[in-house]
Amino acid sequence: MLGGGEDAHVRAVDIAEKLGVSKASVSKAVSILKTKGYVSQPYYGEITLTSEGEAYGRKVLKRHETLTLFLNKALGIDRKTAEQEACMMEHAISDESFEKWLVFIDSLDL
Repeated sequence: MLGGGEDAHVRAVDIAEKLGVSKASVSKAVSILKTKGYVSQPYYGEITLTSEGEAYGRKVLKRHETLTLFLNKALGIDRKTAEQEACMMEHAISDESFEKWLVFIDSLDL
């Protein structure tokens, strides 16, 4: 997850340190991700993305990159603000709306 690679796994403490959050916050998030089937983690073991988790992560990353590009290049919003706002938007926009947004963005030739 943090280091990459097909068999990448990470400890909760590594995630907490990388993101600057508490281990308790990571544990809560990992619990939610486990419930959704996005990660696996044996009792207090290393965390690994499932294939479903990797697919979801790629989907969110595509949304983030596309929204950031649009906000920055098409609307002229500074990169830092575009990144922050894309982060909020990427989880809220529906699949249908995002697909329509992609068609529009493609027409802009950014």
